[in-house]
Amino acid sequence: MLSPKDKTDAVLHRTPLFSGLAPRERLEVRGIAATRAFAKGEIIFSEGDPGDGFHVIMEGQVKVFKVSSEGKEQILHLLGPTEPFGEAAVFFGRRFPASSQALTQAQTLFFPRSAFVELIGRQPSLALNMLAVLSLRLHQFADQVEDLSLKEVPGRLAGYLLFLAQAQNNPGRVQLAISKGHLASLLGTIPETLSRIFAKMSDQGLIRVAGRTIDVLDPPKLKALAREGKRLE
Repeated sequence: MLSPKDKTDAVLHRTPLFSGLAPRERLEVRGIAATRAFAKGEIIFSEGDPGDGFHVIMEGQVKVFKVSSEGKEQILHLLGPTEPFGEAAVFFGRRFPASSQALTQAQTLFFPRSAFVELIGRQPSLALNMLAVLSLRLHQFADQVEDLSLKEVPGRLAGYLLFLAQAQNNPGRVQLAISKGHLASLLGTIPETLSRIFAKMSDQGLIRVAGRTIDVLDPPKLKALAREGKRLE
C-alpha cells in the first residue's frame, strides 16, 4: 500500500494540470496541497461560495452541477481521479459559479488560492497548464450547450454512449459509471424520459441494456442519431 506521500506524488504525476513539471517543481506543488476526505453525497462547495481554492480528485467521483430556480438539477461535469475542479473561480479570483458534490466516498488534494497564485509566480508553466485545462472545459461547455439547445434527448444519449465507447476503448460495449438518474441530469432530461428512450433504442435494435452495461448493436445508426440529433420514430 502506498504511503500518503507516495499516493500524493502518484496523483500529481498523473494529473494533466501538473504535467511537464520537474520533480523539484512537483515537490513545491505537494507542499501547498492538503488532503481532504468527503462522504458519499457530501457537498464540497456550493454555488456562490468564495473561490478560496480548488481540488484535484485522488479517489472517487465528483459531480459539478447547477440548480435552477425551479429546483431542476443540471450536471455540468462528472469527474474522476486526477481531474481538477473549481479551478476557474480560483484562477480568476471569483466565487464558485456552480456546486460540487461527492457521488462516492472521495478524497481530494485541496490547493488554497493564495498559495497557488504565489506558486504560479515562481512556476509560469503552471499558468500555461491551467489555461490549457480551462480551454478544454470551455470546449466541453460549448459542446454541451450545442447538444442541449440543438439536439433532442435521443441524439444526446447516442452521443454520450459513443463518447463512452471511445473513452473505454470498447466500441461494442460501454459501462455506465453513474446512475441513470445522474445520466438524465447530465443530458438535461428526467429519468422517466430517459427510460423511455432507452426502451425505444432497444426496440429498434440500436442497443441492448442490462443494468449499467450497454451493448452497442448498430454503431452506424447510433452515430447517425448522434449527428442528426433527431427524435426517435
